[in-house]
Amino acid sequence: MDADGELGGIGDFLRSRRARIRPGEVGLPEYGRRRVPGLRREEVAQLAGVSVDYYIRLEQGRGQSVSDAVLDAVARVLRLDGTERAYLRSVARPAPARPRETGQRVRPGLRLLLDTIDRAPAFVLGRRMDVLAWNALGDALLGFSAMAPEDRNMPRQVFLEPAARELYPQWAAVAAETVAHLRLDAGLHPGDPQLARLVGELSLASADFRRLWADHQVKRKTAGAKRMLHPVVGELDMPYETLTVAGEPDQSLVVYTPEPGSVTADRLRTLAGRAAVSVV
Repeated sequence: MDADGELGGIGDFLRSRRARIRPGEVGLPEYGRRRVPGLRREEVAQLAGVSVDYYIRLEQGRGQSVSDAVLDAVARVLRLDGTERAYLRSVARPAPARPRETGQRVRPGLRLLLDTIDRAPAFVLGRRMDVLAWNALGDALLGFSAMAPEDRNMPRQVFLEPAARELYPQWAAVAAETVAHLRLDAGLHPGDPQLARLVGELSLASADFRRLWADHQVKRKTAGAKRMLHPVVGELDMPYETLTVAGEPDQSLVVYTPEPGSVTADRLRTLAGRAAVSVV
């Protein structure tokens, strides 16, 4: 939970962003003792062309009527990327509370699509990075069907399962990416009690999660690559693509896309064959 009382609170986010910029980088003098790292609030206000009082109200979460022009100016001063700019707008002007969630459902057509993807692991992520559906090879790779329903959640797997550090040789990078995506979800749904419970659970159980959550990194999961060390077939180099489901903005289809003819593709075929034999 953020110091300003919200999962997606604006105060800690802005303070973390200005702390990473040295005055000299934006043409300001660096002489004298500074009580805070990075830029002071009055310096951000000056560079953004707004009053200090106005910026302070924004950082305190009292700027719900702030204009796009002001948010763009602050984003420019703090050197926010596209995802961070979108996050700033969502936390500066939170959307009205949504109706109580009654469960996340995957359309039958999307489930059928998953089943037609037979040469690549694939699964569907929903709110809070819950795993909602998967294909056979995705299950053989990550074992979703063997998990309790409440454990089918990527942050829980990354931070609470000891085997995750063996599965992902570059665990630190995977952990940072996971938290950055969860932080983005928090910005879109600041009043979500289930997300608050998840963040609380992970914060209590994992010092790594607490540190990464406090860093306020924000990242949209689009494409990338992961190295995996699978206990059955060994090392895998796994590029992936993440596609937002049309009509379901809180759901994403994640597909691992190994290079055809590669060692990873061959090992995935072996994994698929062993999984098919075990089912029979």
